[in-house]
Amino acid sequence: MAHKSTIILVFILAICTGLHAQFADSIKISIGTTATYAGNDYQPLWITSNKYGTIADRKSDLSTNLQFKNIHRFKSKQDTALANPFYVQYGFDLFNNQHFNTFFLKEAFLKTGFKKLEFRAGRFDETTGEMDANTSSGSIGISGNALPIPKIGFALTDYIPVPFTNGFAKFKGQISHGWFGNNRYMKNAFYHEKTFYLQLGKKKLKIYGGLQHFVEWGGKRGNVQLDRSIKGFFDVLLVRQADDGSVGTSTNNILPNRPGDQRGLFEAGFKWENDKMIINGYQQTPFETGRDVDIRNVDRLIGLHYAAKKTDNFIQHATFELLNTKDMLSFVEISDRQSFYNNGYYKTGWEYNDRIVGTPLFINRMRASKYYSNYTPYNWNSPDNSIVGNDNIVNNRVTCLHLGLFYKIASALTAKTMITYTKNYGTHNTASPFYPFKTQLYSLQQFDYTFHKHGITLTTAIGFDRGQMTDNTGFLLGIKKTFAPGLKRTSN
Repeated sequence: MAHKSTIILVFILAICTGLHAQFADSIKISIGTTATYAGNDYQPLWITSNKYGTIADRKSDLSTNLQFKNIHRFKSKQDTALANPFYVQYGFDLFNNQHFNTFFLKEAFLKTGFKKLEFRAGRFDETTGEMDANTSSGSIGISGNALPIPKIGFALTDYIPVPFTNGFAKFKGQISHGWFGNNRYMKNAFYHEKTFYLQLGKKKLKIYGGLQHFVEWGGKRGNVQLDRSIKGFFDVLLVRQADDGSVGTSTNNILPNRPGDQRGLFEAGFKWENDKMIINGYQQTPFETGRDVDIRNVDRLIGLHYAAKKTDNFIQHATFELLNTKDMLSFVEISDRQSFYNNGYYKTGWEYNDRIVGTPLFINRMRASKYYSNYTPYNWNSPDNSIVGNDNIVNNRVTCLHLGLFYKIASALTAKTMITYTKNYGTHNTASPFYPFKTQLYSLQQFDYTFHKHGITLTTAIGFDRGQMTDNTGFLLGIKKTFAPGLKRTSN
C-alpha cells in the first residue's frame, strides 16, 4: 500500500540524514501503558475520544506504547545550533491494545524545515483550527479523534508576514496528499487536505480568518475505478467540476459534480493578549456543498479560550464552546439537504479506521451500536446493496455546551476537567432512535502527577456519561517513563 511505502521512506531518509549531517541532537524516548475499565462493554466518551484512536472502546483493555522522537538542528559555522534555521525531525509511536492483539503506528514521520516552511511525510499527530486541542470538544475539521491519516505535503507552521504590509498582515497554511487505505467502502481512496489562514494586526488585538478543505477521491470498488490521474488531482485541488466516473455523465447526460467527497469549514476569530494571558475567540462554519455557503447557514462551533502565560497560575487553560449542527440546510428543499460527514457514494464518510475524524460529538454506527441494538456497524467488504449511502454517521444534528479546564494544583500535579451537555437529534431521518431528541452529559476528571527527577508521570481519570442514550462510568490509570538523554554531538 502507498502509505506503507511512505513510512519506509521516512526512516530511510531519517537514517541517511543522521549519518551525513552536522547537527545537534535532541532525543526523547518514552514508554508507557494505560489501563481502562468501564461499567458497560464500552468506555465513556472522554476516556476514548480525541486520543488519536489509541484507547480501545471496550469494557477493559491495556494500551501500551513505545515512542521515539528526535530533532536535528543543524549547526552554523559559529557552532551554535539555533543560528541555523534548518532542522530535521523524525519519530515513531508504536502501540499495542485490544488485549495484546493489535499493533499499530500512531506516528511514523519525517519532517524537514527551514524557518517556518516544513516538508512532512508519514503519519503524525495534527489537529486543524485555532482552538486548544487539549480542552476543546474538537474541531469540525480534524480533531485528533481518529488515527492520523498518512500523508505527504508542505506547511507553513506559523504565520509569516505578507510582503509590503510591515507585519500587519500575516498568513499560514498547508497542503497534503494522503491515503485512506482499505478499511472503508471505497478502497485505496486518496486524501486531499489544504488550509489557509490570514491574520491582521500587530499589537494586542489580532483578527484572523481561514479555510479548511478536505476531499476523499479516486477510490476503487469492484469494477469501479474513479479518476486517479494528475488531472484528477488538479480538479480536486482547484475544486473544479469534473467527471471522475462516479455520476456516469458520458452515458446519462448528467452534469458532472465536483470529484470525490468534499467538505470543509470557514473559521474566523480574534486573539487578544497582554503579558499575563491570551484570549482567543473563534467560530467554525461547516460546508459540504456550495449550498452551505449562505448567511442562513447557522450551523457552527463557537468557542472562547483563555491561556495563562505564567506557568504558576492555577488555571492554565479554559475553553467554553457552543456547537449547533441541528439546522443542516433546513432552508432548502428536503431533497437538497446535506447530512454532515456522510456521503451517498463514498459511504464511509468522514471516518478513518472506525473513528470520526472531526468532532467526536457526532455518532457513527460503530458507536451507536453500543447504545442501540438496531444499529450494526457496516462491514465495508460486504456487497454494495447491503451498505446504504448517507447512513454511517447516524447522529450529526447536535447542540452542545462544553467546558474544558486544565489547571495546575502543584508543581508536580496538574488536572483536567471536561463537562459536555448535548442534545442529539440524529439525522433528518425521523424514524431513528434519536427522534425525539436525546439529552446526554459527558464528563471527565483527570489528574497527572510527574516525578520530574525520574521522568515518570502517573495519570488517573474517571469518566461519567449520564443521559437518555447511556449511563456509564469508566476509569483510566496510566504510567509513562520518559528518557531525554539530551544527547549533543557532531556528526560528519
